[in-house]
Amino acid sequence: MINRRNFLLGSTAVSAIAVMGLFPGIITRKADAQAKKTETFEIELTDAQWHQRLSEAQYYVLREAGTERPYSSPLNNEHREGQFACAGCALPLFSSATKFDSHTGWPSFWKPLPDAALTHRDTTLGMVRDEVHCRRCGGHLGHVFDDGPQPTGLRYCMNGLAMTFSPKV
Repeated sequence: MINRRNFLLGSTAVSAIAVMGLFPGIITRKADAQAKKTETFEIELTDAQWHQRLSEAQYYVLREAGTERPYSSPLNNEHREGQFACAGCALPLFSSATKFDSHTGWPSFWKPLPDAALTHRDTTLGMVRDEVHCRRCGGHLGHVFDDGPQPTGLRYCMNGLAMTFSPKV
């Protein structure tokens, strides 16, 4: 039963855990965001310009490092030959030849195109992961994990909202 005493005890415990650093993401999320803001990219736009260029959902993913719901992107079921590009700046990111079904609900690839994506250590939400972002505009694409297929063993788990698809003609 939740009463005032239990609520206060629980709130105090969560605060103490955060202060002690047992959930590093709670403390370092702001530091990670500040570190990323100091990076410079070829395409630098104001928030207002990004809002004009992107839908609300794309802005949330690309500029605020959000995550779309699993199985919500049509790109998850895209199986034609072609290229996946950044929805923020149109930089080609992935070839359809490296796409695979990871059964996670997000478009997954085992390798980006050369000079397309960069990674950044992400310690938000109490986890340590490698964030993937666009090399040209810095847009958040998703995360890379080491549980993918050969030949790389990597799984670039991308948000479909962060990308566009152009079929091979």
